[in-house]
Amino acid sequence: MQNIEKNLNQIRAQILQAAKRYERDPDSVLLLAVSKRKPAADIRHACQFGQKDFGENYLQEAQQKMQDLQDLEICWHFIGAIQSNKTRDIAQSFDWAHCVDRVKVARRLSDQRPATLPPLNVCIQVNLDHEASKAGIELAEVADMASAIAQMPGIRLRGLMSIPAPRDNFEQQRAAFAQLATALESLRQEGISCDTLSVGMTQDMEAAIAEGSTLVRIGTAIFGERT
Repeated sequence: MQNIEKNLNQIRAQILQAAKRYERDPDSVLLLAVSKRKPAADIRHACQFGQKDFGENYLQEAQQKMQDLQDLEICWHFIGAIQSNKTRDIAQSFDWAHCVDRVKVARRLSDQRPATLPPLNVCIQVNLDHEASKAGIELAEVADMASAIAQMPGIRLRGLMSIPAPRDNFEQQRAAFAQLATALESLRQEGISCDTLSVGMTQDMEAAIAEGSTLVRIGTAIFGERT
């Protein structure tokens, strides 16, 4: 448990250093703690040290944690693949959905978001490197999909999310994230309100921050290896 506090402090320090190095406001980069396959007790401990945003990949696991931790103010992010038969539970339980890659899925989230809740924050997942093992749309498809989602009630398009293939060096990492940053800026130029670039993990966090990431996803570096 003590390691979680230490690890959080280390990651926060790295975000601060990277933000200053690239003339970013450190408060513009949100740390999302990826807590999949970690017990609710670890999340509770992280909350004690100021962490409020947690990312989960597996719906049933997440729902149990939400029940166990309902006394805490947590912002829950669904960061796994979104299957059509899971949209209702995601729409009803989460604050964010990061992996929207089909208009059909967005429409279901829109229709199934309870009117009593604020709009569900969503990001379009981009498959930057055309990897068969990953979901996501092509960069060329982003504008059309964003235009469709922006019109839907019950959800709020926040921006783009991607997990690029590993790069050999820092400059290659930056070049990949720069493509996504350019796509996000293009949406803004077209009048679509977006403020989120959900990119960057432990191995490429600095490059992501250099290119404008507003949300980095860190798991093992906070909670340790998963079983």
